[in-house]
Amino acid sequence: MGFILSVFFGFAPMLFFAWILNWLDRYEKEPKVLLGLVFVWGAIVASGMAFVVNTLLGMGVYIFTESDAITEFATGSLVAPPVEETLKGLAVLLIFLLVRKEFDSMLDGIVYAGITALGFAATENTYYIYQYGFLENGYEGLFTLVFVRVVLVGWQHPFYTAFIGIGLAMTRTNKNIWIKLLAPITGWGIAIAAHSIHNTLSSLLSGLTGLAIGAIFDWGGWFLMFLVILWAIRQVRQRMIKYLRGEVDSKVISEAQYKTACSAWAQGFVRLSAIFSGRYLDTRSFYQLCSELAHKKYQLDYFGDEEGNQRIIADTRQKIVALAPRVGAW
Repeated sequence: MGFILSVFFGFAPMLFFAWILNWLDRYEKEPKVLLGLVFVWGAIVASGMAFVVNTLLGMGVYIFTESDAITEFATGSLVAPPVEETLKGLAVLLIFLLVRKEFDSMLDGIVYAGITALGFAATENTYYIYQYGFLENGYEGLFTLVFVRVVLVGWQHPFYTAFIGIGLAMTRTNKNIWIKLLAPITGWGIAIAAHSIHNTLSSLLSGLTGLAIGAIFDWGGWFLMFLVILWAIRQVRQRMIKYLRGEVDSKVISEAQYKTACSAWAQGFVRLSAIFSGRYLDTRSFYQLCSELAHKKYQLDYFGDEEGNQRIIADTRQKIVALAPRVGAW
């Protein structure tokens, strides 16, 4: 029962946090298949490989120093951060390289990086809750570790790895060659540094003081990242406003539908009301297509006709025209 509870409290909160991240991506949702894949990468590939590499390198440090204290400190502060951030970051890099059409804003980078990190955290939390909570102190220890790993430092891994997503997004959306080259390296370096600071504080400070300082660092960092997310959402909204305006002039969508498409809150209300009219699926598809159209027009304007942007825009516009008469607005 202890193991089952450990798995539940390891994964359930992280899946809920992943839902929150996906919910914050208000205008153009990322494909659920890709989000599921990066979560699984974090939970299985990154966490599994990190455990092996961290263990082997930790053994190397112990053989060299013959000190448990030095080994624990070096593994936590010097070994684990670059190993874990590199392995988590690989999932984001693969999305960036293989599915570029789904990676076109800073918000996309944060979402993919954050959900990868939450998958990693789910497995790591399960291990800590069971190994150092239940096995050492029974159910009291289990729930104590749940509080620490979920409430106090639950957002730590998304905070670190988000910098990798931001760096890759800056490479994607900038034409300056130096930004393209340096942004992902800088993001990776900041992710490692933030991770290392957290682990170092945890090693040097113990008891309630250590927990409090660690929680302040993690939650303070995530609050700053949340402000970045709000800014990124605003940038996406501005893109919607700019690139959908012409669709009103071309009579593809109405003025009311345009205003609704450019407001996340208005979309939410319209989708809710569509449930009662039996047109929820059409409404959801219509406004998702509007978002995709705006993003494809942005990609065509900024990146050219990569991966058939002109054809995709034409196809998307036809689908919108077909759905428009059946879809309401706020």
